[in-house]
Amino acid sequence: MTTIAFIGLGIMGSPMSVHLANAGHDVVGYNLHPDRTKDLVAAGGRAAGSIAEAVKGADVVAVMVPDSPDVQAVLQGDEGVFANAQPGTLVIDFSSIRPDVTAELAREASAHGFRLLDAPVSGGEAGAKNAALSIMVGGSAEDFAEAKPLLDTVGRTVVHVGGNGAGQTVKAANQLVVAANIQALAEAVVFLRAYDVDLDAALTVLGGGLAGSKVLDQKRDNMLSDSFEPGFRIDLHHKDMGIVGSAAREAGVVLPLGTLVATLMAAARANGDGGLDHSALLRGVQRLSGQPTARPTAQPTAP
Repeated sequence: MTTIAFIGLGIMGSPMSVHLANAGHDVVGYNLHPDRTKDLVAAGGRAAGSIAEAVKGADVVAVMVPDSPDVQAVLQGDEGVFANAQPGTLVIDFSSIRPDVTAELAREASAHGFRLLDAPVSGGEAGAKNAALSIMVGGSAEDFAEAKPLLDTVGRTVVHVGGNGAGQTVKAANQLVVAANIQALAEAVVFLRAYDVDLDAALTVLGGGLAGSKVLDQKRDNMLSDSFEPGFRIDLHHKDMGIVGSAAREAGVVLPLGTLVATLMAAARANGDGGLDHSALLRGVQRLSGQPTARPTAQPTAP
């Protein structure tokens, strides 16, 4: 049994913490919104009133929060991990943040006697609930080997991709591919509807050919029903596309499609869709086509 402090129990973190508790680990959870700890407690875990309380005595600290400043606050704050966890603790950051910030935090972690893995995930809410996430891990091979049993508890495809920051770089590439796929699917849906095609049948046959993808499998029902309960919010994907653009500029790489999709993601936020699932890019295609958009059934979800 490993004692795990899990910081951030939102859409992704909550089911991940529950899987770890169900596997027999002692999991202590903390979230800014305390009501988010109830699923973990029901699974046999414990709720903490602060990060400092959660990390006290922990062997591993897992972090799943929205953005780079949030991770920095969790790790570097006066009540945070570096100031309150015991030296030698392994920190696994499941958040999706800037690769350069991760590299900086890894250096500071080492200076304080900690070890840090960047382990961003892909698979959305469904992947988190089904312990089927893809996890791309940056850090030392030794720390990865130690963390692997825990990562296997919450993920299905777990791969060590390089040193600190490499996990975040691969996740940025993942978000580029996912965004482009969602946008293409949204455009296909609007195109098919314009010709009064049986949309359900059309997406089924497309899914069986080269156009098939996990994006089509997981997002088709959202688009068929105009229901955008967030599995992964446009706000977060907008943040991730910013990471892609910044990292591309630093590397001197040109991403024409990435730039376009980032603009469309920003437009969705500007039109009030930031709290919806990223499949709501469909609404942007409808607006550009002069078509009415259905009133979304989803409301923004607390982190």
